[in-house]
Amino acid sequence: MLGVEWLDWVVIVVYLVGITAVGAWAIKRVRSSSSFFISDRKSGKLMMMFFNFGTGTHSDQAVSVAAKTYNAGASGIWYQWLWLPVTPFYWLIAPIFRRMRAVTTADYFKARYDQSVAMLYALIGMLQLMVNIGVMLKGSSAMITAISGGEINPNLAMGAMTVMFVVYGIAGGLNAAIVTDFIQGLLTIVLSFLILPFALSAVGWMSGLREMVANPDMFKIVAPGEINGFYITIICINALVGIVTQPHFMGTCAAGKTEMEGRVGAMCGNLIKRICTIAWTLTGLCAVGLYLGKTVDVDHVYGLMASDLLPKIAPGLVGVFIASMLASVMSSCDAFMVASSALFTENVYRAMMVKDRPDRHYMLVGRIVSGIVVLCGIMFALYFESVVKGLELFWKVSAMMGIGFWAGLFWRRVTPVAVWISTLLSFAILLLTSEITLLGYDPNPWFDKNLPGFMIWDSKLYLHWQMIFYLITGLITLIIVSLFTKPIPQEKLDRFYTCLRTPVSPNESETAPFTLPAGTEPAPRQVWIDHPDFEIPKPQPVSLIGFFAGWVAVGILVALFYGVLFL
Repeated sequence: MLGVEWLDWVVIVVYLVGITAVGAWAIKRVRSSSSFFISDRKSGKLMMMFFNFGTGTHSDQAVSVAAKTYNAGASGIWYQWLWLPVTPFYWLIAPIFRRMRAVTTADYFKARYDQSVAMLYALIGMLQLMVNIGVMLKGSSAMITAISGGEINPNLAMGAMTVMFVVYGIAGGLNAAIVTDFIQGLLTIVLSFLILPFALSAVGWMSGLREMVANPDMFKIVAPGEINGFYITIICINALVGIVTQPHFMGTCAAGKTEMEGRVGAMCGNLIKRICTIAWTLTGLCAVGLYLGKTVDVDHVYGLMASDLLPKIAPGLVGVFIASMLASVMSSCDAFMVASSALFTENVYRAMMVKDRPDRHYMLVGRIVSGIVVLCGIMFALYFESVVKGLELFWKVSAMMGIGFWAGLFWRRVTPVAVWISTLLSFAILLLTSEITLLGYDPNPWFDKNLPGFMIWDSKLYLHWQMIFYLITGLITLIIVSLFTKPIPQEKLDRFYTCLRTPVSPNESETAPFTLPAGTEPAPRQVWIDHPDFEIPKPQPVSLIGFFAGWVAVGILVALFYGVLFL
């Protein structure tokens, strides 16, 4: 049956029926456009942990990490661990997002700058999510094709997955995403570790694998080749710049009851993901030994491992694997789809096109836009030459407005004109240094001939040097233009920063974005630098303790991975 046994199909169908029923139940909790886009802000720590884990973890990541590991060795782990040094910062960032009292990150840009910057972010944010959905569908369809031995067409698999998550995502919004992500998060952990023990056994565990793979660089976390220390540093900096402007980040930080739910959910949920990344990398290393001397499509490595190993262990395991894979992609795509529709509906359609209509009108528009966003994501999936290339594009696009976000948090002098020019110029640098197949544009031959050798890899501009070019250009432009353009009125900035420094109280009533509830006493201004242009708050003990604990966890994970490599 399309390369998959009947018992496996039974497992898959049971999962799909069950998760659809749970998503349908969540539809009853959607009472307004706000609850559709940001839920009812009633989620506790455990639900927020699995929401963060489920939204941030999907099968294309296993595909991309295994693929990069198959080519580059253990250093391929940084194709997801680029977020590892960012993880402790979630403890500091999450309460800031909750204090915004906002529905989308575009609300931040409107309150800090103006409506035009909010619209710019909404459009770029939608582009980010379309690219991300495309990458996920591309990776997941490749995995299904590999598992079925090529019997299932990847485009057919893509279409089937899309229908599944669109059904309950469009109906139930973020409420459905949070509820289903709890279940799907558990299944994603199963996906991450199901193959690994059998793969390790097949290669004689790590000692046997090191004998099979003669190149010692394949077992280095920081390798002398493509993924060296400087490369890792830059992609991690780019990740920190861009994480705050990923549109779904508002939901994963601000859908909890209080700030602590957001903190625990964001940092701890993502730490679980970093553990799963170790499993993906080790699986990719085992594939190097198992397929030594064979020609393998790197996008199919993870799926091939499942197809070759699981049927030999027990019947139905392939079904469990596929169900877990579907869970991982659906748990992310539904949240991304809702976040994207929220950006357009709240920050473009309601704010600039059709105002003062009944709330059910905006819910309908949000659902229609959700479907359009997914269709665009499918188009991106068909365009990408590989999952790894699609993932790299997502990293770049997500950082485009990150500089404007971070600067706006701490420097009052940043202006809307500066954000516009900085963002557009960064995009220009990105496009001019990228190959654009549809237009027949490829600057890499010129780079290969004229740039120093350390800026070139495989006859192309090194990825991290491209990031350096657009990040530095964006930052310098932002500073210079801000100093020479009209500043934002002080009264507007005072309201903005007062909201950000005032904690959210338990059971606080919903308000308009960046508006304190009636009777709430604003928190006093306590900053590190006593200067009217800077707003760098003094961290509270809970912030310092959690931030330090996050770095301890990071160190433990790195040590754990290093230890496993040399068992």
